Amino acid sequence: MTNIAILVVLTVFIYVLWIFGINVSAYGSYGSILIYSAIIWFTGSFISLAISRWIAKKTYQITPVRPDQLSELSEKERVVWNTVEELAQRNHITMPEVWFYQDNEPNAFATGMSKNSSLVAVSSGLLDAMSKDAIEWVVAHEMAHILNGDMVTMTLLQWIVNTFVVFAAKVIANIASGFVKEEMAWMVRIWVDIALQIIFGILASLITMKFSRYREFKADAGDANYVWKEKMIAGLKVLQQLQEKMHEPVDPKFATMQISAKKKWGIMSLFSSHPDLSDRIEALENMIIR
Repeated sequence: MTNIAILVVLTVFIYVLWIFGINVSAYGSYGSILIYSAIIWFTGSFISLAISRWIAKKTYQITPVRPDQLSELSEKERVVWNTVEELAQRNHITMPEVWFYQDNEPNAFATGMSKNSSLVAVSSGLLDAMSKDAIEWVVAHEMAHILNGDMVTMTLLQWIVNTFVVFAAKVIANIASGFVKEEMAWMVRIWVDIALQIIFGILASLITMKFSRYREFKADAGDANYVWKEKMIAGLKVLQQLQEKMHEPVDPKFATMQISAKKKWGIMSLFSSHPDLSDRIEALENMIIR
């Protein structure tokens, strides 16, 4: 919904400029509309990625752990730091920032512009609820997201999806405006464009959410190369138990900053950013580690 809101707000802003005589739109040939859509959403998608660490810091109001603070870390916090450090060194990437923040919800997430400009954050709720082995699995899972380049891949996918959402909406709006009187054409074009971006944006989110679920399975598979499969399964089962005990639902605005999500049923499961924990456990149980 946030992505759709951005689509609509940017479109409205461009039309407002157009009404005041500043034409930055691209109604004309299909080629010019496609190029316009691609440039606009390439810029928007990568600005969003570039400020992802800043957004996370503002959301949770935390600062990274400095190397001179290691002696102050608890035993479980050291597990987090050591796992991040070992995997970063093993894979020859810049050490990601490590954050701890106060929140009763058991959670961890990774974000950042690239493998060499990233962070891993872990909540106090997760540290309190999980064993050291389970914490090691969680951190390795988040590091797998970083090493797989999931942040950049998701950004590229969102850019491609948004480009074709905007392109299709504008082409159809342009055609629709040709069926009304000339004085009404601009209004029809605007409203059809916005309405179709909302509709196509919802449909397109099925693609991005399916890929998001796929990358969770892939991160688990990558995780299995570092942590024993049994540790991962045990950690997921603990997470499953904790999730069932949670009374307050997670704010959907923060869905991308979660290690799991509550199970959705029916058609709503298609809009889930994470696969169900039972499905991830089953996939791990059937996985053969070479």
